Amino acid sequence: MAEANQTEPKKKGGKLIIILAVVAVLLAGGVGAGVWFFMKSQAPAHAEEAKPAPAKPPAYLPLETMVVNLADPGGERFAQLGITIELTEDKAAERIRAFLPSIRSAILLLVSQRTSEELLTRQGKEKLAADIAVVVGRPLGDAEDLEAYAKAMAQAASAAEPPKLAAARTGGNPVRGVLFSSFIIQ
Repeated sequence: MAEANQTEPKKKGGKLIIILAVVAVLLAGGVGAGVWFFMKSQAPAHAEEAKPAPAKPPAYLPLETMVVNLADPGGERFAQLGITIELTEDKAAERIRAFLPSIRSAILLLVSQRTSEELLTRQGKEKLAADIAVVVGRPLGDAEDLEAYAKAMAQAASAAEPPKLAAARTGGNPVRGVLFSSFIIQ
């Protein structure tokens, strides 16, 4: 009987330890859940601050199709070009429209100095696009700024990869790119 009395207090102590362990686990779980919910509610505020502003889409200014005699011997070859100018903003399109007759004339003179052999290559087209970007921006930009732009475009056009007008663009020229919607040489 003495042995039975000794096992009974151990059972009461064992139940107390189990109850304390369960309470400790529940408290730890509650604290963990509270921290998780707190961190979750704080994360979107930081994520919104870190997001960059959405990029503003460029403005496009399509020009009328141009037909130009090329500088080939005999003068029998010509080019038909459809050009769209990619600009930094809508306001730039409005400013360029004011100079459109002189810009079209400058583009026609520029293309008429090229040969069909030159324009049939990718590098020739890229160089032409770079030169057109300078011509379009000339009435709106600072002369020194446009000279730096023209040099950057010439270097980009002579590289193996296509020129990145936006990367070479400086403050005075609103042209981001020159896009050919048609390019026919006959």
